[in-house]
Amino acid sequence: METINDLFLPEELNVLMDDYRLAIEPSEDRTYSIAAVDLLDPDQCLAYIERLKDIYETDSQMATASMFAKRYSYLTIASGLYAMSLFNKGLDYSIENCHLESIRQGAAWLPKVRLAQWEAHTPERCRNEWRDRVIKNIFADNLAKAWRALAKTAKISPAILWENTAIYVYYLYENRLEQGATPKQIARIRDDYEYLLNEAPAHLFGESNNPLTRFNTPKRLTAASEEPVRLRKTCCFYYVVADDPEDYCHSCPKIKHQFV
Repeated sequence: METINDLFLPEELNVLMDDYRLAIEPSEDRTYSIAAVDLLDPDQCLAYIERLKDIYETDSQMATASMFAKRYSYLTIASGLYAMSLFNKGLDYSIENCHLESIRQGAAWLPKVRLAQWEAHTPERCRNEWRDRVIKNIFADNLAKAWRALAKTAKISPAILWENTAIYVYYLYENRLEQGATPKQIARIRDDYEYLLNEAPAHLFGESNNPLTRFNTPKRLTAASEEPVRLRKTCCFYYVVADDPEDYCHSCPKIKHQFV
């Protein structure tokens, strides 16, 4: 096992830190920072959700949990999947190794993820087996555990938390990862995405089914969207924290969609 500085080029680390919210140093703001493993403790999880209500300016525990899950899922998957598909390199994203570091940019709360141990690895022989290891580390060893704890503490459906996760995986692979990629990297990105969506077994996600497959509905063009979108199966409660209570996500199932 090598260290991150042994295996990653400086320019690769810069991409992960600057564009995909990977942090090297702890944040000075300890009020809204947390060791991810603390989410598994019911008392600490509840106390953290209560503190986050101030961030989202709501009294709703479920809305706070859902909004936090969006942040946490992106932080957990973005740099990890980018490193896997673009650089063919992996880091430890297990829940015991992750810290959420609170960062504000103006009025926006834009936290980052920091890894306690910076051990890195690449495929030794079979990339498919290595890829399974990376996927399991991100999803089953982190997100599945966090979502079970959050669902129990905040009384929110795990389906909402998993769909919040799925939409970011779709977004990354369909809109971000191919930007500036070489033909070889693009082929690997597309192969990884196809595997994640349609082939990866459920145990890699710590679930009884593949949540990325479950929420991968056909995109449809609606009167509220300029491009075809996947309509959500669950509501993420964004309208609860929005300035306008009628401000729903354009893919929200609560909207009576007009299809074009």
